[in-house]
Amino acid sequence: MAFLIAGMVKGTIGIGMPTAAIGMLSQVIDAKTAVALVVFPTFISNAWQMFRAGDLLRALKTYRYFAVSLTVVLWFTTSLTASVSQEGLLLIIGGVVVAFSLVSLLLKPPPLPDRFDTVAQILCGAVAGIIGGLTSVWAAPIVIYLMGRRVAPDEFIRATGLLITMGAVPLVLGFWYHGIFDGPTMTLSIALVIPALIGFQVGEALRKRLPVERFQSAVLIVFLLMGLNIIRRALM
Repeated sequence: MAFLIAGMVKGTIGIGMPTAAIGMLSQVIDAKTAVALVVFPTFISNAWQMFRAGDLLRALKTYRYFAVSLTVVLWFTTSLTASVSQEGLLLIIGGVVVAFSLVSLLLKPPPLPDRFDTVAQILCGAVAGIIGGLTSVWAAPIVIYLMGRRVAPDEFIRATGLLITMGAVPLVLGFWYHGIFDGPTMTLSIALVIPALIGFQVGEALRKRLPVERFQSAVLIVFLLMGLNIIRRALM
């Protein structure tokens, strides 16, 4: 159910599946398992989104600095996840979910001039890699960067699909290398691709019928409440 709902969120607003899935799962299972389970649904759903958006070579050229910074930093950060305590990981996840929700609800970054684009890509990619390696959620820095660049909706879908897909590759390899992914967890993560993609299809159908802005605001408010509850669990 968590991945079906998370897939619907992503299909409707284009982002938010790992945030939704981990936010829900962290209420009922341990945080490290939640972080691991989201990896394959995130990878497959975003790869699907990326290929459907098309024009991949141009997108890769445009966001190459972001992609390289993200993948390198994310790979190294995965080594820290196994050593972080359950309470610490819950606190990080809750903080990321709350920050993602508030940024998306309240913040409109100022326009990012072309002359600062390379530096912004490297910095945002590094921040995304640190957050993603610990929590499997790295959408917030991507969203902030793309909002600053004032990209069109189709370009937003293309860029988020590309960058989240590329980040998922070192995440899978890093979690496997550092022992976070064992056989049963990896198998279950692969199986959870099915409800995630079903939800994605439902969400795309809803996007054509619902006022997306209102739905997005409602989803982000729910994310905010889930994130605050995760922080409460970590502290109490």
